[in-house]
Amino acid sequence: MDFINQMEPWFDEREADAVNAYLRSGGWVTEFRKTREFEAAIAAFTGAKHCSVVSNGTVSLTLALLACGVCPGDEVLVPDYTMVATPNSVQPTGAKVVFVDVECGSLCMDFDRMVAAVTPRTKAVMLVTLNGRAPARLPEFVRFCREHGLFLVEDAAQSLGSRQNGRHLGLFGDIGSFSFSAPKVISTGQGGALVTDNPKLFAAIEKLRDFGREKPGADHYLTMGWNCKFTDLQAIIGLVQMEKLQWRVERKKAIYARYQEQLRGVPGIEWIPTNLKDTSPWFIDVLVDPARREALIAHLKARQIGSRPFYPALHAEPVYARKESHPVAEEIARRGLWLPSASKLTDAQIDIICTAVREFAKA
Repeated sequence: MDFINQMEPWFDEREADAVNAYLRSGGWVTEFRKTREFEAAIAAFTGAKHCSVVSNGTVSLTLALLACGVCPGDEVLVPDYTMVATPNSVQPTGAKVVFVDVECGSLCMDFDRMVAAVTPRTKAVMLVTLNGRAPARLPEFVRFCREHGLFLVEDAAQSLGSRQNGRHLGLFGDIGSFSFSAPKVISTGQGGALVTDNPKLFAAIEKLRDFGREKPGADHYLTMGWNCKFTDLQAIIGLVQMEKLQWRVERKKAIYARYQEQLRGVPGIEWIPTNLKDTSPWFIDVLVDPARREALIAHLKARQIGSRPFYPALHAEPVYARKESHPVAEEIARRGLWLPSASKLTDAQIDIICTAVREFAKA
């Protein structure tokens, strides 16, 4: 049996044909019309008024904070359980990262602990909708931030295709960010997108991503900026991927549901509450006995099945080395395991994976 990777991108001849046709047409590769088309496609899918694509998802978060005016002396609240890109994106602004514990139900930032962490220096809250899940109290995050003059930046890197009450995640805050790195539901290799309904924030983002120029290609610089632009070559791939997005969103939900059906009642496997009507899970995530997690990983690998532990609790990682306590994030990090999650997984492969998990549970 071929090895079943925990995650992998999915391209086919349609992307290859589109790139080949573009290169043969004399395309300049750098961002131009195709990039604008890709932005328009993302805006249409999510319902955003404005979209700007950039070089990667981490850069997109930094640009979002800079567009909100975050600077040295400010504090930005970040969940302790997330991919390290979230807190790392704060560093270029000069602001301080303040870690906040997450809630058990969604693995998103805990609202009450967020409120308790706010100080006079707090400028922004970075809410990560992890694995496509939004906290039930998302409207309270929005209301609290507005009432207290805080910017709400949604790190929706894993949430393309997920909604709450019909509204796409990433559109609740001031700015939302998506990622198109290789493991995401659609990919352009690397890449990120910022969405907002605020024209002033969008104008700031457009300058920040392009050297602070007054307009593209004009050598007149109104503000500090950098080269964070996308490319038409990536956009060509992205446009084909966007045509497949809705099917992949539904397939992700079906994959998650099949895993749940196959592993229902299996000892040592705990599911995180997931509303598949609204949520398109990026990864298949389960909680297991921390004392047996490494053994389960080895058991699956011996059967040609890949898996991956959850992110660590970031406050304790050497790069941050904070002497803090965030119990839920720490517990989730010890217990979490991602099972194979690619959109291209077949039902037969899922059955093989679940059989292997059940075998381990009986041992």
